[in-house]
Amino acid sequence: MKRRIRTTNGWLLALFAAASIAASPPRRDNALEAALLAHITVLASDDYGGREPGTEGETKTLRYLAHQWFDIGLESGTNDPAHEWFAPVTLVARVPASSSAAFTRKGRRLYVPADAQLVLTSGERALVENAPVLFVGKGAGAVPARADMAGRVALILDGGIDNSIRQNALLAGGASAVLTVLDGDRTLEQVSARRRRLGYALASDATGGDLDAFVTGAAFDRILTGMGQSVAGLRRAAAAADFVPHPIDLAVSLEATTRATTIKTHNLIGRLPGRRPETGAVLLVAHWDHFGTCAQPPAEHTICNGAVDNASGVAVLTEIARRLSRVPQMDRDVIFLATTGEELGLLGAQAFTDNPPLPLTQIVAAFNIDTVAINPAGTPLGVVGQGRTTLDAGIAAVARAQRRQILQSDAPNAYLRRQDGWALLQHDIPAVMISSAYGNMTRLEAYMDKDYHRPSDQVKPGLELGGAAEDTVFHVALVRWFADSRKVPLPRK
Repeated sequence: MKRRIRTTNGWLLALFAAASIAASPPRRDNALEAALLAHITVLASDDYGGREPGTEGETKTLRYLAHQWFDIGLESGTNDPAHEWFAPVTLVARVPASSSAAFTRKGRRLYVPADAQLVLTSGERALVENAPVLFVGKGAGAVPARADMAGRVALILDGGIDNSIRQNALLAGGASAVLTVLDGDRTLEQVSARRRRLGYALASDATGGDLDAFVTGAAFDRILTGMGQSVAGLRRAAAAADFVPHPIDLAVSLEATTRATTIKTHNLIGRLPGRRPETGAVLLVAHWDHFGTCAQPPAEHTICNGAVDNASGVAVLTEIARRLSRVPQMDRDVIFLATTGEELGLLGAQAFTDNPPLPLTQIVAAFNIDTVAINPAGTPLGVVGQGRTTLDAGIAAVARAQRRQILQSDAPNAYLRRQDGWALLQHDIPAVMISSAYGNMTRLEAYMDKDYHRPSDQVKPGLELGGAAEDTVFHVALVRWFADSRKVPLPRK
């Protein structure tokens, strides 16, 4: 009897010990966190000026990263002897230059003051002449058939809401232009302030001819008065359950031009050679760019340093490279890509897919790293892109081996289109973003509300690197899994 009691007591002690271990906080890798902080402190310093593409801040950023990667033992990954390490990317920044709108009815010109209208284009110049108008209501419902839209200007009521998504859908559906009547609280001055910022595109992209036009509700009301109609009448018609788009007895001519500035910038590409490169490659991505100066005096701090977004991601990318350089050589090449122009529309990632250093079909997996210094150690992993690729099973296997929990939620996918992985997915590259930052959405959203894209995103006391360090370790294991051609065969195309 005594012997049994001793055994039971031993079992209880073991159980209590296990519970104590489970309840204790995870052990932090202080050395790795210090290394990450050192990178972030340099890259997010005022001396780097907010890492704006085409500036001295870019030169310092790329020089720092290239030096780190070379010392780690990476090779140039551009596959271009003329541009080792630094792959050129040419951007075009456009700002609105001129704008005009003219309305006619049965050949008679209808007066609209110049300060009551605004016409914008993303291209060099766009023009529509004497196009008939199709009233499409408030923007709800399906886009009319292309045959009904072709050659027409789509007229939409905004009701005080920015309908940019609807406008884009109408343009994609065949409208020659979209004319928005500002019939709510939104003013022409507010639209102008938002839309007259620089717009960016790759220089290789065609200069689009899309046209977005805006007119005040009062000015459009005067146009409709002579037709026995009113903006209020259009609003009532649009609210009807049986509303269908219909022509309005108007023709409109619209024209807009822009001024262009060329920006020379670069992606940084390194490579860790595999012993069987013919079996494909694993791609790791983090954007290095940010906004430069983003506030004006009398603000005390005017630089958007981008400590979390995305000096932290580039720091993790660099430390992944360091650790992978120390493991036995893998089957596949590992490509390290630090992109430019992510903040301007994922442009560096697009440039990479337009001129890749290897066939895109050779990339078996791509992992983006962005805005990782958010959550503490022990936070589950969130997957941006979960359910959208063939990578989920392998990611789950690595998570089990590393004893990491994956958040079973679609919430991280709200960020799918807002990160470089989206540009890769458009070219059928299986790309996801796996991070503890998306494992606690409350903390992530608090950062978004307080510091995101603001001068306050800088190195300061309390910068959380526990999760970022664990993400670094997880990605090392993740890359080793997907770089093993036996575990992950190259898909047949």
